[in-house]
Amino acid sequence: MTKKNESAPQVVSKKSASDKIVGVAGEIHVDIIKKNKKPSMQFPIRSLANVKYDVKRGHFEILGKQATRTLSYNTVKTFAQSMRLLATTKNDLLDKDDIAGKREVYYNSKSWGECRFDEQPESDTLLDDMEAMLAINREQLGYIPEERGGDVCGPLVVIDKDPASGKDIKIDCTKLGTGAWSIPSRVEHLRFQSKARLILVVETASLFQRLVHHRYYETANCILISMSGVPTRACRRFIRRLADDQRIPVLAFTDGDPYGYCNIYRTLKVGSGQAAHINRYFCVPQAHYLGVTPWDIKDYKLEDATHPLEEQDIKRAKDALKNDPFIRHHKEWQAALELMLQLGVRVEQQAFAKHGLNFVLEKYLPEKLKKAKFLP
Repeated sequence: MTKKNESAPQVVSKKSASDKIVGVAGEIHVDIIKKNKKPSMQFPIRSLANVKYDVKRGHFEILGKQATRTLSYNTVKTFAQSMRLLATTKNDLLDKDDIAGKREVYYNSKSWGECRFDEQPESDTLLDDMEAMLAINREQLGYIPEERGGDVCGPLVVIDKDPASGKDIKIDCTKLGTGAWSIPSRVEHLRFQSKARLILVVETASLFQRLVHHRYYETANCILISMSGVPTRACRRFIRRLADDQRIPVLAFTDGDPYGYCNIYRTLKVGSGQAAHINRYFCVPQAHYLGVTPWDIKDYKLEDATHPLEEQDIKRAKDALKNDPFIRHHKEWQAALELMLQLGVRVEQQAFAKHGLNFVLEKYLPEKLKKAKFLP
C-alpha cells in the first residue's frame, strides 16, 4: 500500500499550470488595455546570493530579490519571446498533454517570425525564467530533460504506465539480468513498492556496477542508485519521490573531495542557488552523507592512495566555507573541509581497492552502516 507523506511537494496539475499562465497573460493585458501602462514581468533572481538555507524545510529557499522585464524599445524582442513561449507551453504542451525538449523549443521558434531565437542559450534562459516566474518545475510544464536520469537496482518495484493502454507496468529492479533500470526523464507518475531499509546513492558508475555485480543490494537490503556525477533533475526528483513515498532514509557515497561535497552531495540534499525557486521538488532533505570523508583516510590507512588537492579544489573548499549557506550552517561540514585543506589531499571512492577489489563492499560499507555516524 502506498504511504503518504504530507510534507512532500505536491504535483501541479496541467490545468492549474495552464491557468497560471493565463493569469500572467491576463495581468499583462490589463496593464496595456485598462491601465495604459507598459507591461512587465517579474522573475526571482536565480543565484546563491538570493537564497537562504531553510533548516526546517531542509533545502535552499529563494529570497525576495527579483528582476523585472518591462516592455520597452530595448526589450521588445525578449518580451515577445517570453509571451510566445508562455503561449506555446499552454497551447501546445499543457492543453494537448504533449512534451518537448529544450532543443525542440529552439527550433520551434523558427516559425515565430521576428521573435524567433537566434541561438539556443536564448531559449534556455527564457525557459528558466518562465519556470522561476510560475514556480512550477518545467517537467510539470511538459519539458523533458536531455540528460539521463540515473540507474537503479535493488529491492524495488517501479509501477509505470503503458502509454498506449494506460495499464500498469511493474518493473522489478532485481530482475534486470546484469544491468539496471534507467530513470526516465519524467517521474511524477511513477509509483513504488519496496521493503528496502535504505537508499544508497553512489557517485561513480564503476563503483555502482561493482555493487550491482556482487548483488550488494541483497546483503544490505538497499536500493542502489547511480548518479554518475552531479545528479540530474530527474534523478534527484526520483530519489525524493521514492524516499517520501516509502519513508526510507537516503545515504550518499561520493568521492572525498570538494566537488563531491559541495557540488554533488550539496545539490542532492538542499538544491542549488540557481534553482532555488523549485528546490522543494528536486532536493532530498532526508539524505545524509556516508563517505568518503577526510577521516576515512587515516581510519582506513589510505594515506598512500590519495591525490594532492588541485588549485580549483582549494578554491571550491574555501569558497564554500565562506559563502555556502548549507556549509556555514553545519559545523560538521566545516570541520570536514578544514581537515581536507589541512591534509592537502583528496581521496576517491576507488581508493579502497588498495585493500582488495571488494574491500568497499565487504568491509567499508558494512562498518559505516553499523556505526551509523553520518554527516548531515
